[in-house]
Amino acid sequence: MKKLSVGIQVFGLRDLLENTPDQFAAVMKQVRELGYEGVELAGTYGLEPEHIRDTLGETGLVPLSAHVPLADMMKDIDAVIKEYQTIGVSYLVVPYLPEEYRHNTPGYPVVIGAMKKIGVAVADAGMQLLYHNHDFEFSTLADGTFVFDDIYAQIPDHLLRVEPDTCWIKVAGQDPSEYIKKYGSRCELIHLKDFVKEGQPKNPRQLPGIDTEEAGADTGMFEFRPVGFGQMLWEPVLSASLEAGAKWVIVEQDRHYDLSPLEAARRSREYLKILGW
Repeated sequence: MKKLSVGIQVFGLRDLLENTPDQFAAVMKQVRELGYEGVELAGTYGLEPEHIRDTLGETGLVPLSAHVPLADMMKDIDAVIKEYQTIGVSYLVVPYLPEEYRHNTPGYPVVIGAMKKIGVAVADAGMQLLYHNHDFEFSTLADGTFVFDDIYAQIPDHLLRVEPDTCWIKVAGQDPSEYIKKYGSRCELIHLKDFVKEGQPKNPRQLPGIDTEEAGADTGMFEFRPVGFGQMLWEPVLSASLEAGAKWVIVEQDRHYDLSPLEAARRSREYLKILGW
């Protein structure tokens, strides 16, 4: 059976690293033992890039990509490129669009222009820029176009490719497998994230350190789950990823609730093994 390499987004392991970066090697060793083949970084926890590169090399994990705050890339993309080139990543990812740069603000055309310039710098360095979506990109513009599609229409393929977050596409009421098929070879990394949702929760995408998106009455619940333990149907997503020619699927779980981060990671990986991955 054909399958893709499976990585993990280190953001989901941040509780093990933020206050104890000296545990990086031990945590990465456990990640490899669970069956993951690569990692997508989300910060360096104050560690030198050479240390991260060497640790991942010794552990046998591929440093495939890195989520880097948009503000950091806009401020000094050359410094960002230098750091992550040293680590050895192939992809830099815009992880989140702050509210001041979204479609309903004067900042939207500014950030489109900024991402074009960042994409040029990243491409010139032999790397690729990606954009990672949430659900708010499925708001519609005046012509009925989704913001998600408008971003990729304005910025050409060679400067910006798609890192579809399948959970958030589904939360937005769209079919993640169809979106992967739509963008095809532009999707090289696919985020696998599961969830349970009931009713109309006030702020399902609220992230640690980002507390500005609460609005409306909270009339439901939303929680992340290990892959295979939520409401997502994974066979169509994985089939679409293969059909698109993606290179990696990446497990991500933003919060873990009663599970430890590594136990959640283990369950996700074991479920994918059951499916032959």
